[in-house]
Amino acid sequence: MSAVTEGPNEHFLTIHRRKFRAWRGGRPFWAGLLTILGGLPIAYLPYGNIKLGNLTLAMATTAGAGSLIIGVLLVVLGLTMWFQQHSRVFAGVAAILLALVSLVVSNIGGFLVGFLLALIGGALGISWAPAGEQGGRGAHRGGRADSPAADDDRAEPAVNGAFDDLTGTGSMNETNGRHRAG
Repeated sequence: MSAVTEGPNEHFLTIHRRKFRAWRGGRPFWAGLLTILGGLPIAYLPYGNIKLGNLTLAMATTAGAGSLIIGVLLVVLGLTMWFQQHSRVFAGVAAILLALVSLVVSNIGGFLVGFLLALIGGALGISWAPAGEQGGRGAHRGGRADSPAADDDRAEPAVNGAFDDLTGTGSMNETNGRHRAG
C-alpha cells in the first residue's frame, strides 16, 4: 500500500444525483414537472371509469378528443420547458391558456387538479430566469454611480435611460411632470 492512496470511489447514485441536480438547476424543472402533471388528469379523466361496487360511473364527455389534445399539449409544453429553456415564456403562456380552456372542455379541468397544476406550472415557466441573469429593479441601476438618483430607491429609469426622481421634488417645476394634489 502506498502513502498516497485515493479515497473510496463515490457511489454511482451520488454521481447521478449530482448530475441530475446540475441538469435541474439550469432549466425550469418544477414548472415543466407541474405542467406535465397537470396534463395527465386532463387527458385521462374523460376516458376513465370509476367503479363503485357494481356501479360503473363513466366520466366521458362529448369533448373527449378535445381533452386528450389539451392534455397531450400540456405534456409537450412541460417537456419544452425542460429541453428548450429559451421558449419558456411561450410555453408558460400557452400552458396557462390551455389550463383555462380545460375548465370548459375537460370536466372542469380534470376536476380542478389538472387545471391548478398546469396553471401554477405555466406561471413558474414564465417567471423562471437563468441563474446568470439579473432581474428586477436593481438590474437597471447596477453601475450608475454617476447619476444623482442612483442610491435612491424611489428612482426608476425613464424611457431614454436617465433616472426620474419620483419623489415629487424634481427640478422640472418641482413636480417632475406630475400634478400636485394640494
